Amino acid sequence: MIAVDTNLLVYAHREDSPLHSRADQMISELAEGSRPWAIPWPCLHEFIAIVTHPRIFMPPSPLDATLDQVSAWIESPSLVLLSEGEDYWGRLRSTLQNGRVQGPLVHDARVAAICIHHGVSELWTADRDFSRFPELTVRNPLVG
Repeated sequence: MIAVDTNLLVYAHREDSPLHSRADQMISELAEGSRPWAIPWPCLHEFIAIVTHPRIFMPPSPLDATLDQVSAWIESPSLVLLSEGEDYWGRLRSTLQNGRVQGPLVHDARVAAICIHHGVSELWTADRDFSRFPELTVRNPLVG
């Protein structure tokens, strides 16, 4: 199962992103396909925070449009929403220790741990910080 990180969701949503067309096409293909794909809940939270932030985007995405976008993704019958589960703490702890993570990278470790916990085969992201987590296959589908 492929999971999608925040940055690809942002690119797919924001028409002013130079990567919008490619990201939107990729997310649409996942959402309209029959194979399961995933979004970790922390990525949806971060997506909402980023696209509605007036210091990041001028103008920011309106809250209602942002929430409608999230609802549209959630309506995909093949989408699996990923969250922390029973053995999550052990996975997060080892992910933090193995990646020697602290500070702002804890969020990435959280996403990685959730993906690993749910058996995600590949995380699509443009964030190179995920290379710290060798247990997770990471790919930037927007390049090469």
